[in-house]
Amino acid sequence: MTSAPKRRLEALSEQLSVGIPSEGTYGDIPRIRHVAGPSTGPRAQGKVVIVTGTNSPIGIGRAAAHQFAANGAKADAVARYGRLDVMFANAGIVGTPATFEHISAEAWNRTFRVNTLGVFLCAKYAVKAMRVTGDDKKYPSGSIIATASTAGLRSNAGGTDYSASKAAVVSIAQTMSYQLAGTGIRINAICPGVVETGMTKPMYDMARERGTERKIGQLNPLQRGAVADEVARVALFLGSDEASYVTGQAWAVDGGLSAGHPFVPGKIA
Repeated sequence: MTSAPKRRLEALSEQLSVGIPSEGTYGDIPRIRHVAGPSTGPRAQGKVVIVTGTNSPIGIGRAAAHQFAANGAKADAVARYGRLDVMFANAGIVGTPATFEHISAEAWNRTFRVNTLGVFLCAKYAVKAMRVTGDDKKYPSGSIIATASTAGLRSNAGGTDYSASKAAVVSIAQTMSYQLAGTGIRINAICPGVVETGMTKPMYDMARERGTERKIGQLNPLQRGAVADEVARVALFLGSDEASYVTGQAWAVDGGLSAGHPFVPGKIA
């Protein structure tokens, strides 16, 4: 019997070959949900892209892979094309659902290994590949994008280990942007708010069972949660030449949650 991860990979591969599919299902793999209309175009034309953390059928990584592919990106990076243009370091875990007093050192380190060390290693080795030049790439250049979180920008948006690991990702992007000065390589962090992904699915499922799904995201000005494609489109922008003057930034894609105190209808901001 074909394993679930293999089925997901096969489904992703077939879907990427025909661009972004319409909403629905592919076998038992859910199609990507959209809020905005089609974005197919040349924004990533000819760029060689790596996206990590694409295994979740409803995750940001998979949605980003579709967006880059639909906008002309290539896969297989250095092995096939001899260079790298975009690295989206997106893989992550939710951390430990407990207060800091009950988080073990082992659990803490595991969260940091995936969420923070993973970004560091992606950036470290991506830069080497982005410096490779050739007939179709005369000068070193590239874009590194790291998935952080609103929890890395403000308190009470995640567990202690998760929040600290994502705050570190923001710091990595800011610090590396200066260390990459003059190289033509940019690095930015994306900070999603409430998004339905594989990591947050248990929360969404619980809310659906209780009939309280509509309350998710009510503390931000847009008063809803996001779908992964909305975050993926920001990654597409940051990976494109349209963001050529953008580096060292933490992009909050959170419906305005991090802009101030929690939104309360009827209250003066």
